[in-house]
Amino acid sequence: MSTISKNKEELLAAIKDTFAKLDKDLEGISLEMARNSEMDGHAKGTTMSVCDLLAYLIGWGELVLSWNRQTQNGEVINFPTPDFKWTELGLLAQQFYKDYQHLDFSELRIRLKETVERLLILVASMTDESLYGTPFYKHYPFGRMVQLNSSAPYKNARTRLRKWKKLN
Repeated sequence: MSTISKNKEELLAAIKDTFAKLDKDLEGISLEMARNSEMDGHAKGTTMSVCDLLAYLIGWGELVLSWNRQTQNGEVINFPTPDFKWTELGLLAQQFYKDYQHLDFSELRIRLKETVERLLILVASMTDESLYGTPFYKHYPFGRMVQLNSSAPYKNARTRLRKWKKLN
């Protein structure tokens, strides 16, 4: 699903659909293979493992959830994080890898499922107006920021994973 969601129903469907396909692609990968750093990384000239890829997806999901918490608390959000600028996304990706390196592949899969579930609950609790009615970051509404950091990277992750599986 490569279309841009325009309402809550489409966003929920995009997240569910892309995550279900990704999760199916993760089946059958051994704990040992999941730690091999043979996939192109998120920063130019780097490599990553399947575990790193999952850490990246968890990191972005948790970041979206934190943006919502900050908004609910009336806090000013430093996008994407207080420690990283939009021009440092490769470094942020590497931070996500480090943040979750203590979890093994099966634990990362569980954590990703939990993060996706929390995103789905959040989106389901919101109205179309709160998701798409006003800008959240620059001209992007919150629903678009959710999609850019959930279903869109899940689709990208599938492409990387399937390429890696063919080589292995």
